[in-house]
Amino acid sequence: MSDGLPQPRRLVAIAAISFGTALVVIDSAIATVALPTIARDLQVEPSAAVAVVTVYQLVLVMLLLPMSGLGDRIGLRRLYQLGQIVFTIATLLCFFAKSLPFLLLVRGVQAAGAAAVLSVSVALLRRIYPKAHLGRGMGINSVVVSSFTALAPTLGGIILAFGPWPWVFACALPFAVISLLLGRALPDPPGRSEPYDVLGAVLCAAMFGLIIGGLESGVHGDSPVVSAAIVLAGVFIGVLFVQRERHETVPILPIDLLGRPVISLSVIGAFTAFVASMTLLLSLPFRLQHDFGFSPTEVGAAIAPWPLTTLFVAPMAGWLSDRYPAGIMGGVGMTLAISGLVSMAFLPADPGWIDLAWRMSLTGAGFGIFLSPNARLIIGSAPIDRAAAAGGLISTTRMVGQTIGATLVAALLAFGIGDGMTPPLIAAGLALIAGLCSVARLRPSLRNPAKEEAEEVQPAQQVR
Repeated sequence: MSDGLPQPRRLVAIAAISFGTALVVIDSAIATVALPTIARDLQVEPSAAVAVVTVYQLVLVMLLLPMSGLGDRIGLRRLYQLGQIVFTIATLLCFFAKSLPFLLLVRGVQAAGAAAVLSVSVALLRRIYPKAHLGRGMGINSVVVSSFTALAPTLGGIILAFGPWPWVFACALPFAVISLLLGRALPDPPGRSEPYDVLGAVLCAAMFGLIIGGLESGVHGDSPVVSAAIVLAGVFIGVLFVQRERHETVPILPIDLLGRPVISLSVIGAFTAFVASMTLLLSLPFRLQHDFGFSPTEVGAAIAPWPLTTLFVAPMAGWLSDRYPAGIMGGVGMTLAISGLVSMAFLPADPGWIDLAWRMSLTGAGFGIFLSPNARLIIGSAPIDRAAAAGGLISTTRMVGQTIGATLVAALLAFGIGDGMTPPLIAAGLALIAGLCSVARLRPSLRNPAKEEAEEVQPAQQVR
């Protein structure tokens, strides 16, 4: 197998992946600004309109791993392209949504298409870039995610100022079309011959759906008994699912990969890092408005240094991860993040923009230095024929971590401690766990013994 795609095909494939990633990120982040308008036009309560966001996130989490398994069977490029076609059709249907139930159905279909794209995008990156440049590729992908996450709310606001709310969802369509046109340049490894495990896919989706849905139900004031029963049902199905997956040759839940200590530590670290970052980012607006009297515009300006810093740090971290162990990179990143989070907890009595900006920039830099090398290590440590499973694992970890972070903030707000110094301190504790997991990977006994799948691509440049 060649080491990456040849030029200029590689550049075209990178553009296809970047546009595909952008459409998923925009559609996930842009809907929040349109919720008040959707509630008014569809004549529903604002609390009911929030389901437009939560349904999308829930379906995405439920389908990422099953979709990665499907990509292994039918081909990575085929699933990637089919996902964008489904997404495009569902987006066009938004213009015909005259009721909330129909819009929620369309959003679920959108999420299914997005899951197909996201589940195999990292595996395609593994085959696009030469192994020596994989970290650089993960860094570029992180820049795409960060920049469009930051752009989406502003873009949504501009669209709503001039057009109806369906155009908020439709703005991602050009990215899908361009990615589809460029998609012929993507690598097209043959699919596996094994039959697809339909029952395993159903159990996987049910496990994530019930557990996360039950937690969301609980923090939004529904019956605690019913919410607990939903979570317990999800846990029960999860136990059955994991036991079943242990006997599968190619499991949908990649137990074979999680059995490798270097990957399991990386997944735990990524999960706690995503929970930590979401805990701070979602709780900070409440604190700034309630405690310090910031306007919404000032809140946005205070948060902006985080994604702006990530735009510069992520590609640098990806480049360095091709030369230095992810354990060192992650330890340094989480040290910076913990420093920023603790400093955010102890803000001055009357903080100005500079007081917030350097803290947010420091924290964003820390997470940026940690996440790209961490993802590079997961995908690089998996066998090439399990790259789709590793990519699905990365995406699922991110989505579940962000969802749990949002649920945690909702719970803290419900207990009256979500708009003070408690969230950043909890986030700092989670970042400490991520840092410890990262440093633990430096132990020789925990490293992946397979040289061709090892974390460092160029042994001569390793830092011991």
